[in-house]
Amino acid sequence: MSLLPFGKKKPATDSAPDAAVTSFLDGFSIEVMPRTAEKVDDFRAILPAGTRVYIAHIEGTPIEDMVRTAARLARDGFEVMPHFPARIIKDRATLDDWIARYQGEANVRSALLLAGGVTHPAGDFASSIDLIETGAFDKAGFTRLHVAGHPEGNRDIDPSGGDDNVMQALHWKQAFSARTDAAMAITTQFAFEAGPIITWANRVKAAGIDLPIHIGIAGPAKLQTLIKYAMACGVGPSLKVLQKRAADVTRLLLPFDPDEVVAGLAAHKAAHPDFNIARVHFFPLGGIKTNADWVMRHLPDTTVALNA
Repeated sequence: MSLLPFGKKKPATDSAPDAAVTSFLDGFSIEVMPRTAEKVDDFRAILPAGTRVYIAHIEGTPIEDMVRTAARLARDGFEVMPHFPARIIKDRATLDDWIARYQGEANVRSALLLAGGVTHPAGDFASSIDLIETGAFDKAGFTRLHVAGHPEGNRDIDPSGGDDNVMQALHWKQAFSARTDAAMAITTQFAFEAGPIITWANRVKAAGIDLPIHIGIAGPAKLQTLIKYAMACGVGPSLKVLQKRAADVTRLLLPFDPDEVVAGLAAHKAAHPDFNIARVHFFPLGGIKTNADWVMRHLPDTTVALNA
């Protein structure tokens, strides 16, 4: 059964979608910001009903704008998951206020907890662990908590370039998952090459961390746009995929899409059903509708499964 709005036709395709890719994309999520969400007239016209929509909270965005976006998406039938960036939240009173606003106006029960992309904390919190330890989300009855993952490392957390601190934090979160009733998962930064992602995911599992992974994928965009965001977000070795293409001036202005990385991950998942990547999370760097159209070309009929 198609979950597109009544009368809405799916984009035409030249060939049948790959079954492994279709299965891999089922239950995908997507990220928006208040300013990008404003450019979409009706999310119901481009996303399947019930899609999980993250709302990125960039430093300087008023909480009123965040909550307004959350309320709009919730009214339209989407599962809303706002970011709670620890380093821009001043204190426990501010955290409690944000939670109360989200729940009062959008009935939010899901959150992505992360340190945030600023160097110096604005107040009492420096990490997602600091937020979890307040007990605020448990007290408020959140049913789903996601934490950040970094397939290619994070020099803010591990300045040496390794991942010792990141892995230690994931072990802490793994232990916390056993103590909470909330469903937990790791939502990652985007990368552009399947091989390193598979290696990282297998390493996480081998370390005894069994939280499901929602892998970050950059949606279709101009090559220059992707390179800019990749460098700003600290994407590591897989950036060479973009740089190699950029070296070919005949391809520099062509749009770049995630077909190759998604197909590689989907094939691995099909061959290894216990692979710990459970969902795909899209960063629509080339536009929300552009990303949604790309996904729907690979999903002839889809149901949204949010229990991973």
